[in-house]
Amino acid sequence: MLDYKRSELGSTSCGRSIFHWGKQTYVMGVINVSPDSFSGDGLADVEEAVARAKRLVSEGANIIDVGGESTRPASTPLSPDEELRRVLPVVEKLARTISVPLSVDTYKLEVARQALNAGADMINDIWGLQKEPRLAELAAQKGVPIVLMSNQRGSSCHDIVSAVISDLKRAVKQALDAGVPRESIIIDPGIGFGKTQEQNLEILQRLEELKALGRPILLGSSRKSFIGWVLDLSPEQRSNKVTFIPPDDQRLEGTAATIAIGIAKGADIVRVHDVKEMARVCKMSDAIVRGM
Repeated sequence: MLDYKRSELGSTSCGRSIFHWGKQTYVMGVINVSPDSFSGDGLADVEEAVARAKRLVSEGANIIDVGGESTRPASTPLSPDEELRRVLPVVEKLARTISVPLSVDTYKLEVARQALNAGADMINDIWGLQKEPRLAELAAQKGVPIVLMSNQRGSSCHDIVSAVISDLKRAVKQALDAGVPRESIIIDPGIGFGKTQEQNLEILQRLEELKALGRPILLGSSRKSFIGWVLDLSPEQRSNKVTFIPPDDQRLEGTAATIAIGIAKGADIVRVHDVKEMARVCKMSDAIVRGM
């Protein structure tokens, strides 16, 4: 078991909050303002998105992550203007109405810039600076944390954990070189992004190896297709081909298992759709793993 009592990760300031790594697992609630979200929870109405965010905060979310572009396999990328049209009104309103920090889930420079100006407190980059290196400069300039995710889409590798660690090392160095303080960097192994179903499981099995990078780990396993694959809820995916099958509530227990094991393996923050249930999983897991 990892020694959380001697965590050397320190803390990260985000908006009006401070995340003290190692003391608890933090919960990131997901708000998708994209009608084709892989998780089946996409919203098109600003008021509905704001209402959901408020509910997630009441259920235990420590941070809200707002994204306008679907990240499901084979989805069509949005123009920056369209992404801003979806995201900006939600960020503007949430910044005025909720107390927890806001993260913007984007890899586009102008979307991130305008979202931060509108009140967002963190950048969540699913491409780990591969698509837009200037996001690191923006994070440094604005003094906000940045999540760097390892994304293997368009590539293949034999040893997935070594590939993820190497990619994250590259991204962390890039961010540091751009002036982002080390304490403002969070890493994400990128469950589901260009990995096979077996590789997703292997990342969870070996998640503690990412601790060598010395930064807090964000785990985004919620409702992902490998859960349906393991539980035989999506038999079509046994071929290991990436196929879009909207998840349903049958993935809740599988998600809970990945969260609990992820915490035992070193996860510091979990990005989830079902906040009430997963906040309880985090609290119980923390009591066991962190000795709280």
